[in-house]
Parts: sequence; C-alpha cells; structure tokens
Amino acid sequence: MFRKDQDVFNILFEAVSEGVIVVDDFQNIVATNVSVEQMFGYAPKELIGKHLNTLIPQKYHTGHDKYFKNFIKEDVSRKMGIGRDLNGIRKDSTMFPVEIGLNPFEIYGERYVMALVIDVSIRKKQEQEILELNMQLEEKVLKRTKELSNAVSELKVLNQELEEENKKRIEAERKTKKALKKEIELNELKTKFLSLVSHEFKTPLSGILTSTMLLGKYKLTEQQENRDKHIKTITDRVHYLNNILNDFLSIDKLETGKIKYNYSEFKLSKVLNEVVYNCNLLLKQGQKIKYPDNIDDMSLYQDEKIVELTLSNLIHNAIKYSPENTVIDIDVRQNYEKTTFDITDQGIGIPEKDQKNIFNRYFRAENALLTQGTGIGLNIVKTHLENLGGNIKFASEESKGTRFTVTIPNTAIK
Repeated sequence: MFRKDQDVFNILFEAVSEGVIVVDDFQNIVATNVSVEQMFGYAPKELIGKHLNTLIPQKYHTGHDKYFKNFIKEDVSRKMGIGRDLNGIRKDSTMFPVEIGLNPFEIYGERYVMALVIDVSIRKKQEQEILELNMQLEEKVLKRTKELSNAVSELKVLNQELEEENKKRIEAERKTKKALKKEIELNELKTKFLSLVSHEFKTPLSGILTSTMLLGKYKLTEQQENRDKHIKTITDRVHYLNNILNDFLSIDKLETGKIKYNYSEFKLSKVLNEVVYNCNLLLKQGQKIKYPDNIDDMSLYQDEKIVELTLSNLIHNAIKYSPENTVIDIDVRQNYEKTTFDITDQGIGIPEKDQKNIFNRYFRAENALLTQGTGIGLNIVKTHLENLGGNIKFASEESKGTRFTVTIPNTAIK
C-alpha cells in the first residue's frame, strides 16, 4: 500500500495540521505524520511497527482493544470518546488530553483505520479555568444568597403574624432570584445610584459654596436683605442634604432589621400642624394647603415620628410636583379601627407605564427626572407603614394630579 504513489501520499499526509496515525487490522502503526510524532515526542518513523497501545495509557489498554474490534466491525467513521475524556501518553510517559476522529478505509484489499489526533491540552486548561471561575462565582452567589436570607430572617422576627412574614419572605426571595439572574444589571444599578447621589449632593453643595462666596461681598448694613437671602439658601441646602442622609440611614436600618418603633399616644392635630407649618415654607407662588376640618379630637397610639415622616414626604412631593397657583388638599377620616389620610394634588401626575414601579427604591418617573429627588422616599414610607400594619396606595393621571391614600391602625400592632 505505502510503496505505491509514495510521493503524492507523503505530500498529502504531511500537509495535515492534525496528528495522523494509520493502523492495520491488528492495531500496528503503519504510518504517521510529523504532527503526531512531535505531539507524542517521537523521532521521525520511530512509531512505525509499534502497537497502538504505545500511545495509550496502560489503564485503558483492555477497554480500547474491545472498542477497536467493535469499530472495525461497524466500519463507520466516527468521533472517538464522545461523552468522555480521552488521553494519550508521550514517549516521556507524560499523559495529555486528546480528541480523536476515526476513519476506516480499505486499500489493495487490506483494511486500515486512520486516526486524526488533536492535542486539546490548552483547551482543557481554559475549560478548567472557566470551571474554576464559575465555581468562584457560585460561591459568591451562595454567599449573597445567605446574606439576603439572613436579612429575611431578621425581618421575620419583627413580625408575629404569619401572613406578613410570608409576604416579606416571598418578596425577599423574589429579589434574591432577580439579583442572581441579573448580575450585570446590579452593576449598572450601582453606577446609576452613584451618579444620582453625586448629582443630588453636588447641586446643593454648589449652591452653598456660591452663597458663601457672595455673603462676603455684602458688608454694608443696607445689604442685609441680600445676606438673609443667601443665608436662607445655605440653610435650605443643608436641610436638603440632611434629609438625604437620613433617608440613606433609614434604608440601612430597614434592611438590617435594626428599626425599633417608639409607640405613644398623641393628638393627630399636633403632628399635622408641625408638618403643614414646615411645608408652608416650601410653597411655590400661589400654592395653598387645604387643612382638614374636625381633627382636634383624633388621637393615635402609634410611632409619632413615622406618621410625621409619612405626611411630610407626601405633602412635600405634592408641592414639588405641582405647578404654581394650585391647591394641595389634605383629608383625614377615622373610625374605631383605623385612620385614613388622603393627600391630593393638581400636579404632573404619574405616567401609567411608571405606576407599577413608583414604590421601588431609586425609581424616578419619566416626567420627574429633571426634578431633584433620590427616588427612595416613597419606598421608605411604604416599608415603615407595612411594618406598622398600615398601607399606602395611589391613583394618578398624567398632567391632572395624584391622590395618595395612607391607612394606619389607630393602635400599634406589637
């Protein structure tokens, strides 16, 4: 076979980049190319006449003989080792992973098998590195899952009623699955959050710096009005920054379950008077707050600071997102079990497509992106209310206004 047309055969044989081994019916090697000789560490033609087992690790010899005989009977080309790893052994006894394609053929009445051999050491190494990276990622995911599970457990301790515990557990599990599924989105969210915080701090700080610089220019007595104007600007910006920091601190406490509510009995009019007084300082030109009637006899046994925080946030938002010359209406109703607040404005409203996300942390409706805000106030309010056994909902139409409705038990649920 190999004496005829030798030159043509050699040219074609050596042109193949893969290692080529040709064996006869008895697994004796009858031909090899340079690639396979270099791959296994043998000199040119040194493998000729040797048994194929020379290139196969000892522990695979028995199984390979059986496999080879079955292959000869079937007489069909195939890829060897599908579903399992194959290894070859070099002359220096080192073992390395290979991929082998088998092709039976017959020439001059003799049967042979040609094996195309590829050294996949580099690929296997890369696969192992990828596997290790995946294992490290899985460990990080498991660690994060455990941390989130611990947070869920801490929240469950605060709530005695099984129904509320299940709601919180399901929500936490949903967030966990979402976090695991969208690892890339978390990085994008972090970037967006840092950008938001940077913007929310940079703007008021710039105002404080500008006003501080201008204050130094107004030294005359008759310029007191200008000084007062810039002092007010500085005071307002400091209050704004303080509120942002308080919001972030509230998020941390809520997530770690460190919130402790302070319950006491108080007059509703006392809290509402303080909130309205502070919000009056924020009113735009022509805006008015319609104070509710007949609340002097209403009392609550709840956390007074949380009720104040809730009303302040909703009325402040109503002012911020409403134009000049509009009315913010406050309505209060109370029965033996609960107290209900309605805060209604005539502002920009919430687009319908954004309404499902309005209580999500850091979310800003599309039509509110140019207005100062962090998108965490409503999320904090909602979480506090749910912890106190209350709830918050809203109805809104874009360009026509929004009504937020808060319901809270008259007596604390401990």
